[in-house]
Amino acid sequence: MRCIQMFSHCLLSNLSFAVPNSKPQLFPIRFSCHCNTFFYCNLIRPEQVCHKLRSYAPLVPLAARSSSSKRTEDTEEVIAEAREAVSYYLQELGVSHKESIEVALNSPNYVSMLIDSVRELDEFSLWNSTDFEKAYDPVPAIPPFKSKVYLMAKQKGDKGMLPFLESIGLTLSSATHLARYLSSNSLFQTLPTLINKVKYVKKIFFANSDDGGHIARNARQMMMHLSISIDEDVQQTLSFFQKIQARRGGLHLLGSQDASFRHLIESFPRLLLLPKESHMKRLMVFLDDIGVVEGCKRQILLLFPPIIFYDIEKDVRPRLQAILKDGLEAKDFGQMLLKYPWILSRSILQNYENILIFFDDEKIVCFLRDLGLDDDIIGRILGRCPEIFASSIGRTLKRKLNFLMGIGVSRSHLPRIIRKYPEFFVCDIHRALRPRMMYLMHVGLSKREVALMVCRFSPLLGYSIDEVLKPKVEFLMNSMGKPISDVVEYPRYFSYSLEKKIKPRYWVLNGRNMECSLKSMLGKNDEEFAAEFGKGKMLVPPL
Repeated sequence: MRCIQMFSHCLLSNLSFAVPNSKPQLFPIRFSCHCNTFFYCNLIRPEQVCHKLRSYAPLVPLAARSSSSKRTEDTEEVIAEAREAVSYYLQELGVSHKESIEVALNSPNYVSMLIDSVRELDEFSLWNSTDFEKAYDPVPAIPPFKSKVYLMAKQKGDKGMLPFLESIGLTLSSATHLARYLSSNSLFQTLPTLINKVKYVKKIFFANSDDGGHIARNARQMMMHLSISIDEDVQQTLSFFQKIQARRGGLHLLGSQDASFRHLIESFPRLLLLPKESHMKRLMVFLDDIGVVEGCKRQILLLFPPIIFYDIEKDVRPRLQAILKDGLEAKDFGQMLLKYPWILSRSILQNYENILIFFDDEKIVCFLRDLGLDDDIIGRILGRCPEIFASSIGRTLKRKLNFLMGIGVSRSHLPRIIRKYPEFFVCDIHRALRPRMMYLMHVGLSKREVALMVCRFSPLLGYSIDEVLKPKVEFLMNSMGKPISDVVEYPRYFSYSLEKKIKPRYWVLNGRNMECSLKSMLGKNDEEFAAEFGKGKMLVPPL
């Protein structure tokens, strides 16, 4: 009796999609309760079905069909009834009324597949075959289409995952593959659990934040500068990036839920099997502990999704300690992970030890220790440019040092250059370093002068020709009338903004018919400059 009451309540609350102020016309249909007992219940006729389910039919063109099934187009009535059957089936699996409607509305190819399957069985009179004779016992007075669609959905055996996975953006073929993977795994529980997990994954990976450009830039850095043999985790991440990059909009779409969620799930299906409470939330707490603020956690997860699979105690903490022992402070580790979370991968950490040995062999670390920098130099290098530890010693690091010595930089100056500008290790020799040095020689500097400038101000190695070097050289020589040799004494000239600092200060000096060195003009703060050259007031020329 209790079962009958519960089932009746379920039907009345979840299947009676009545139009307000209308008089329902009822007909009987046969459904099974969760206790496997069959009931005949009065439901509303098709014309009285939920307005929402009917108002969207059809949402998109249906999937391609065989020639035999093309003889008639599916009417809105047929599609709506099929959606109602899908909605009921999902509710039977424990999905809420509202969510079942949303899934039914957003899985058009799945609905079309069920319609085609029903029609094929109708066409060949197969409903009385062995597979269906026990499950389906039609009653002459009942329009059978909706019950057939419901039965077909149940017979598919995907536990409701197919329509749900299509509704969150997967193609039907991808959804089929993923549904098989999930259903075959002992960790999979129920469809409501899967829905809840998808919501949580979307929340932690795609929380509202305007950082698409930042994430794209860091992802691009990872794709460009990895030159070592990589493990499966890094390879899967790079493949994920490549899928996003291939779309219109490129890596800037990485942080977009609509653009990249499907590829995230296809690349890392294990996400949907991870325990939320005992695993995912523990990682979020760990990120809190190392200083990663709530809005930034998604950056780490999107730049290196495999980190979510790591065991905090067995994987993350030991790898963290291996890095911290060489000078990086714990408070800085969270900030480093925001840019380079893949630093925790196995391949990077294996290469890390080799890099440290290389630095010792080259006497770089020893030299800096003699200068009193032994406690933090490795930590600073790692914090500023972790790409170094994803670089091959032979193919990348040694070649960069040889390049510097090839342009005349003394070996004794290498530690200072590395300390001031470790990013030069990840600059491409042929596309960046050599063209920049050649440009400076082209405008009148000797090879020795260029080497001296690099020793004095090593960030010079990272400046773009078109965006930095050329505009400032031209202003120096053409507008200021100074010789190019002046930058040898003060190469830091290239670090100042042309529009915000170099030009305004030059026009102040020019207006007073005053001459001074580049260092005197630019090396002072605004107050000092105004006191010396502006009679106590910083003058800005009119536009």
